[in-house]
Amino acid sequence: MVDYSEEIKKYHILTYGCQMNVRDSEIIAGLVESMGYIETNSPSDADLVIFNTCSVRHSAENKVYGKLGEINKFKKNNKELLIAFGGCMAQLNEVQQKLKNTGVDILFGTHNVHELPRLIEEANQEKNPILRVWDKEGTVVESLPSKRKEGISAFVNIMYGCNNFCSYCIVPYTRGRERSREPQDIVAEIKELAELGYKEVTLLGQNVNSYGKGLQNETDFSRLLYKVNEINGIERIRFTTSHPKDMSDNLIDAIRNNNKVCEHIHVPLQAGSNKVLKLMNRNYTRDHYLELTKRMRDRIPGVSITSDLIVGFPGETEQDFEDTLDMVDKVKFDAAFTFMYSVRTGTKAASLEEQIELETKKERLNRLNKLQYSIATEINKSLEGKTVEILVEGTSKTNTERLTGRTRCNRIIIFSGSKDLIGQLINVRIEEGKTFSLFGDYVS
Repeated sequence: MVDYSEEIKKYHILTYGCQMNVRDSEIIAGLVESMGYIETNSPSDADLVIFNTCSVRHSAENKVYGKLGEINKFKKNNKELLIAFGGCMAQLNEVQQKLKNTGVDILFGTHNVHELPRLIEEANQEKNPILRVWDKEGTVVESLPSKRKEGISAFVNIMYGCNNFCSYCIVPYTRGRERSREPQDIVAEIKELAELGYKEVTLLGQNVNSYGKGLQNETDFSRLLYKVNEINGIERIRFTTSHPKDMSDNLIDAIRNNNKVCEHIHVPLQAGSNKVLKLMNRNYTRDHYLELTKRMRDRIPGVSITSDLIVGFPGETEQDFEDTLDMVDKVKFDAAFTFMYSVRTGTKAASLEEQIELETKKERLNRLNKLQYSIATEINKSLEGKTVEILVEGTSKTNTERLTGRTRCNRIIIFSGSKDLIGQLINVRIEEGKTFSLFGDYVS
């Protein structure tokens, strides 16, 4: 073992990507602090810089490579500086080859985060680069230390990996096959969060609808929601992401019946054309999605439905794109994350013929956004004059003199009030609805 008591060493984590990576970085922080490291906000002061990377798009990877070059310059002033490189990018062979002789001292993957302390010790002792990336996922490792950011809301992994293999997505190759955590371990973690003062949890999985498959004792996501709903101290329960192909009536009923489960479902459509959905390997049709969202609205009063949408997928014709616009108009999403398709090496879609020109993708994205923004504005305008419950999260990013919070339906509200309200559930009367946010007054 290396003795870290002689000199306090500092670490800095650079996190890229989704909520899963944010949660992984909390565990990484807990692991390195258990070795005696303390956090620094400046990578130039660090003795250990850890990259937790995303590989969804090549543009994200390019940002990481640029930052790696910047961090490497710090080694001139600190010969003992260690650079650890993990996350989804580290799982890809092409990335592993590129990282040779780039100053990276430790390469670890998504499946062996728990090994990081041992790898740091090895790197300090051997002074040679350590490559330790597991090709396949192992069993879920519980009881790892964690350093969460102070606040009122926390992420909780309920499962890892994905079995869907959408043709545009690299995640099944970087995160492995689906593995669910035992319900008792999830409940124990959330009870601890409640004792620490957290009011809201977001349950994470690449497809939470698949939760429970493979566990010895039969369970599913709807049953997990009932268990979490019983935990004292937790006021709100959110989850992401749901896949349209296997969202059950039991789950819809669980959202309706559990008072702490928020009426917000993020259920990505991705495209409105049956032809494109088939090319994407999404395993559902337009009609299935329309019927699903109708059931959600019929059975969950006031539910907010949000989506991801991709334009310019290989082979997408003008008519296919018109089908997407038609679906957006029919469903009327409360909000949507919209993207131009970009080639992701290692996925099936990268080899498809009929790749779409960039200018066409830009033009279609603009048209999609124009429609979606108009729908979001109309929905938010319809809320003017209504009083809603929000969980106050903190000061507004755009105006520190005001506060911000979220409704149960995940709408952002900006209002005036005392900072003593942060962390509380309060009522706010909506005075103005805009495309991306609402403005209101605190109702005491």
